[in-house]
Amino acid sequence: MTIVMVQIQNTSASALPRSVPTSADVARLAGVSRATVSYVLNNTSAVRISEPTRRRVHAAAKELGYVPHAAARSLRAGHSRMVLMPAPSIPVGPLYSQFISELQWALGRLDYTVVQYGSVGLQGEEAARAWAELRPVAVLVPGTGLGPQGVALLRRSGARAVVTFAPEAVEGAHALLMDHERVGHCAAAHLYARGRRRIGVVVPEEAGLEAFSLPRLAGVRRALLGTDATLTELPLAFEEQAAVKLAARWRELGLDSVFAYNDEYAMLLMRALQDEGLRIPEDTAVIGADDLLLGRLLRPRLSTVHIELPSGRDLAELVDRAVREPGAATETHTVLGATVVHRDSS
Repeated sequence: MTIVMVQIQNTSASALPRSVPTSADVARLAGVSRATVSYVLNNTSAVRISEPTRRRVHAAAKELGYVPHAAARSLRAGHSRMVLMPAPSIPVGPLYSQFISELQWALGRLDYTVVQYGSVGLQGEEAARAWAELRPVAVLVPGTGLGPQGVALLRRSGARAVVTFAPEAVEGAHALLMDHERVGHCAAAHLYARGRRRIGVVVPEEAGLEAFSLPRLAGVRRALLGTDATLTELPLAFEEQAAVKLAARWRELGLDSVFAYNDEYAMLLMRALQDEGLRIPEDTAVIGADDLLLGRLLRPRLSTVHIELPSGRDLAELVDRAVREPGAATETHTVLGATVVHRDSS
C-alpha cells in the first residue's frame, strides 16, 4: 500500500476569503428591510422611499461592496437586461464606431447592459446558438448571414427582440435596412454632373466588404445607365503598395475620376496618384464616403458622401419597445441617408 503524505498549511482566519456581502447585510447596516434594499437598488418607482433612506441604503451598499446579482434580478423581472451585440466580422471605420458608442450610451440610460460578443468564424444558426447560450433579452445583428431559423432559435431562447442591420429584412426580426446603393448613386451622379465621363469605382478586396461595396457599385451603374459615361471596376486591397501599383497604371486606364468606396480608400489612392504626378482634380477627380474629419484636412480637401446613420437613441428606444411588447409586429426602417459634400478633390 502506498501512503501519500500531504502537509496542510496553517491558515489564519484573516487569510480566509471574505464572504460575499448580501442584501441582508446591507439591510442590517442601513437599518431597513431587505425589500427596501431591493426597491432602492433596483430603482423601483412603484414604491415611495424617502431620500434619507435611499442615501443610507446606497451608503451601506458602498461600504460593504455589495453589487446586486444580475441573475437574481433577471429571475424577478422574467428576463435579463443584457443586449448582445455580436462584433462585425469585417473591419469597421470611425463612423460605425461612433454609432455604436452612442447606441451603448442610450441603452445604458434605459438600464440595459450592452455586451459585445466576438464570434469570428461563426455564421447563421451556429452563431445564433452561441448567442442564445448567454440568454440575452435582445440581439443586434450587424451584416448578413442570420436567417429566419436563427431568429426563431434566438426567440425560443428568450430574446424578446432581434434587430438586423443589413440590406434586406429577415423574417421574425426588426430590420434597419442599409441602403448602400444610394451612396454609390450619389457619388456617380456628382462626378457626372461635374463633367466626368470615364469613372472608376474602387472595389475593396478585403473579405466581408462585399455586402457594402457591391451595392455601392450597383448604385454607380444605376446612376450612369443610359448616359455617355463609362465605368471601370478597380479591385484594391487596403495596402499602400496596392495603391501604388494601381496609380502606376492610371494613365493607361484613361480614367478622369474615381469613386473610391469610402474616405479611407480615397485617401490611400489619392496619395498614390499624387506621388505618380497626377493632379487632383485637374487630371482625376476623387470622391469618397463617410465624411471623416481627416478628409477635410487633406490638400486638396476630399469630396465625400455624407452618410446619416440611424440615431443611437432611436434604436435604443426600438429595442426597449420590443422588449416591453415582444408580441408586437416587427418594425422595418430604411436608414443610411446619403448626401454629397462637394470639396476641392472633385
